[in-house]
Amino acid sequence: MKLEGQANFRDLGGYKTTDGHRVKYGVIYRSGQLNKLSDADLAKLKALGIRTVIDLRGTAEAETRGKDRLPDGVRSVSYPIDPSSLPKEEPSSGAASAGNSDLMLQMTRSIMINRTDVYASIIRDLAEPANRPLVFHCTAGKDRTGIGSAIVLTLLGVPWETVRDDYLLSNFYRKDENERDLKILREDIAKRQGIPPGQVDMTAYEGMFLVKPEYLDAAHDEVIRRFGSMESFLRKGLGISDETINTLRNELLE
Repeated sequence: MKLEGQANFRDLGGYKTTDGHRVKYGVIYRSGQLNKLSDADLAKLKALGIRTVIDLRGTAEAETRGKDRLPDGVRSVSYPIDPSSLPKEEPSSGAASAGNSDLMLQMTRSIMINRTDVYASIIRDLAEPANRPLVFHCTAGKDRTGIGSAIVLTLLGVPWETVRDDYLLSNFYRKDENERDLKILREDIAKRQGIPPGQVDMTAYEGMFLVKPEYLDAAHDEVIRRFGSMESFLRKGLGISDETINTLRNELLE
């Protein structure tokens, strides 16, 4: 759904599961920050019947960027993930330096492994019918939100190839925003370095604005290494019971 104040607001419905079911439309949404929504956007969210909005932005981040604008009566929940507080990894041995791209890969893996408390809370909120329809979001709606979407879709039985495709859609919906922000950054770097904008190498910076399949796959591979499977990760890593998983599949699939 295209909102005036957020281009990356998306319904997770419609994806086909491995056993032939589909995720219901109009129940689970993923998004970027909602602090710049217009009045028309608020009317759209009200028409969707949104009941719960989960903000994954860090506390200081949310205060700096602004609180969500939401229709009256919507339950707002904060489960902050501050990327700067995540455990740091040692650089991969033998790997060529990839600048910010490598940092994004490490961050994605760290969020998946180290913030299971947040994603478990999202799933438990989602399991309560009174909380649905539900939206979860971060700032850009691509990293923290992308991992959340991957976990929820996997729990519902959506194959990993489809999960990855959903993750990469942020590049499509954020294309204009990414191009604008990269242009501003390029011009700022050029000014500081005293060179023409066209001479600025933006390769290392693009990794911060784009999602790449290797980011999510690295997190997935780490889960498999530690838990053996995504199913085991859901149960042992997130502490989600078989009862909750079955309830969500019964209620959110058609």
